[in-house]
Amino acid sequence: MRFQYFEDTDTLYIEFRCSDIAETRDLDENTLLEVDAAGNVCALTFEHASQRTDIDHVTLEGLAA
Repeated sequence: MRFQYFEDTDTLYIEFRCSDIAETRDLDENTLLEVDAAGNVCALTFEHASQRTDIDHVTLEGLAA
């Protein structure tokens, strides 16, 4: 899993799995969901992230083995 914040565009990108993207779905005008060919969620993109998320506070609570 990878988090990237692009301050110049105020965009938060969260990658859940590194896979070829088969489809990008608009969840609303500022949120994109990317899925692979099997329908697995690969990534989420939030535009205007500083207004829509708490981008200044990130907490990691657990890691899968």
